[in-house]
Amino acid sequence: AISAKVNITYKILYNDAVAMTGGQAVDGTLSVPDLAAQVHAEGVRNIVLMSDDIAKWLGRKGEFPHGTDFVGREHLDAVQKRLRETPGVSVLIYEQTCAAEKRRRRKRKLMPDPPKRVFINEAVCEGCGDCGVKSNCVSVLPVETEFGRKRAIDQSNCNKDYSCVNGFCPSFVTVHGGSVRKRKGSKVEGLFDALPLPTLPALAQPWNILVTGIGGTGVVTIGALIGMAAHLEGKGTSVLDQTGLAQKGGAVTTHVRVANAPKDIHAVRIAAGEADLVLGCDIVVVNDYWALSKIRADRTRVVLNTYEAMPGTFTRNPDMQFPGSEIVAAVRLALEGRDPALIEATELATTLLGDSIATNLFMLGFAWQQGLVPVSLEALMRAIELNDAAIAMNKQAFAWGRLAAHDPAKVRAAAAAPPRASDVIALDDPHRMSRSLDETVARRVAFLTDYQNAAYAAQYRELVDQVLEAEKAKARGLTGLAESVARYAFKLMAYKDEYEVARLYTRGDFEQRLRETFDGDFKLRFHLAPPRLAKKDDNGHLVKREYGPWMFGAFRLLAKFKGLRGTALDVFGYSAERREERALIGEYRKAVEELVAGLTPANHALAVEIAQIPEHIRGYGHVKEAHLAQARVRWHALMSQWRKPQAERGAA
Repeated sequence: AISAKVNITYKILYNDAVAMTGGQAVDGTLSVPDLAAQVHAEGVRNIVLMSDDIAKWLGRKGEFPHGTDFVGREHLDAVQKRLRETPGVSVLIYEQTCAAEKRRRRKRKLMPDPPKRVFINEAVCEGCGDCGVKSNCVSVLPVETEFGRKRAIDQSNCNKDYSCVNGFCPSFVTVHGGSVRKRKGSKVEGLFDALPLPTLPALAQPWNILVTGIGGTGVVTIGALIGMAAHLEGKGTSVLDQTGLAQKGGAVTTHVRVANAPKDIHAVRIAAGEADLVLGCDIVVVNDYWALSKIRADRTRVVLNTYEAMPGTFTRNPDMQFPGSEIVAAVRLALEGRDPALIEATELATTLLGDSIATNLFMLGFAWQQGLVPVSLEALMRAIELNDAAIAMNKQAFAWGRLAAHDPAKVRAAAAAPPRASDVIALDDPHRMSRSLDETVARRVAFLTDYQNAAYAAQYRELVDQVLEAEKAKARGLTGLAESVARYAFKLMAYKDEYEVARLYTRGDFEQRLRETFDGDFKLRFHLAPPRLAKKDDNGHLVKREYGPWMFGAFRLLAKFKGLRGTALDVFGYSAERREERALIGEYRKAVEELVAGLTPANHALAVEIAQIPEHIRGYGHVKEAHLAQARVRWHALMSQWRKPQAERGAA
């Protein structure tokens, strides 16, 4: 490339290990300075070193070729654009230890575990998905609430990369100190003693188990435990793991075969239609044709964990809907109408044992109790001991899984949330969905009353009542329009300005959730981009800064001034974003009035679609601006369609 004078940028990722396949050390002695020296010796003069911790390299500049640039990873986009315009060959060396490898080393006490965790205030979250775009992390989970889809951090699976905090949203805080609260489990003394022992398979032929799950959750460990237990009993066994690149967070399968003697096993891979048990620790991986092909209706038993773990595509598609019922239907089809055994293993294991990593042992216990794993209890317990990792938790997870197979009601009762103390703030639970239009409206009227005042809430109720009356009169037997207006007029009216963000942080429920999630002495830091104080990046977007615990006091003071909203004294209301938000309310009201005036049974579905447009207006600042621009295109197109004469719409 240098000889040919090609304009090209090479990007070299130095992630410290052959990560995700066991974390083996890099062979040889090629260090980051060596890499830079090598490409410099070959004629490259534009070299950039980027790192998640660039400070550690600033004191070692003498080890690098003269002219090397040292830049933090937050400038990645700007640097790439600069190198794109730089003539000739350039090299960008990106140094960062793989997040999965960091997590592995922290568990083994080989790397310091920073006492810092990320937490999201669901009430402030807009569900825009910018945190997923910034981090590309599957530990940012969707949370369905009465007020739309929000986000939460999976504390059990978080790699502590912290890049999600860069999502342009004030809902993120970092928790410094303390630890994740481990719920005090139910008293287990004697709880498992009365469990009956199942009848194990007879092994007239090799017994085949296909384990499916997500990389990094212990799928391979399940295969290893069954294999070791069979070995301890003198049986023949083979374990074939799917290995390769980037399995952390990806699909992983393990083929386990158990026979009376090693000579009875002639192949390690389970053939099509030959599985006796499909243990679906992750429901998505089971849905792969390759896994479904192992099922034979007259032979195979399927056990599924119903937890909906979003795949990586969710980070780029915040509206993605999990196809849980479709997956179960596909498995049922493969079983020719028989139902698989379903259990919410992740939720139960996490609640009962405090860590989602216990899920797969819970699943193994659930399957074993049903007589689907041909090794003894004693051998499995000894295998867990020999594995020498979280022995007590793994044994207990297995026992809880057994009990779930025998008496699921008892396990669910043990996992049920305890009653809250009498001093807990009594607020509307957003995770409880409304069951009627009346309830939907009533909850939002109460919210808007707290948001502004009763008069403001009355405007909302008046609009919904107007739509409901028109829908009953003009589109008899059809529903959905009033429900949509109830949800989305509210969404626009409850726009999250500075006063509202402050209120949602200080009304009590956020602090309550913090106490329920974390233990010990911890402090909060807020990540915000106040328009009048924040700097701008190369794209002209505001950049978030970290603010200390004193921000709680500032929020409490600011929330008291919500009455200034929309008045001449509203210092925040003069910004372009706030003016746009207020104008949107009026635009939406006018559009709804137009829909009501021309509503017929024939155009009812189109009216509902138009009323739901605000669903796609989310986020803060430039993120909301981009979403609004896209929504306006759709809004204008639908309104143009609405305004066409009926005959013309039908012809189209």
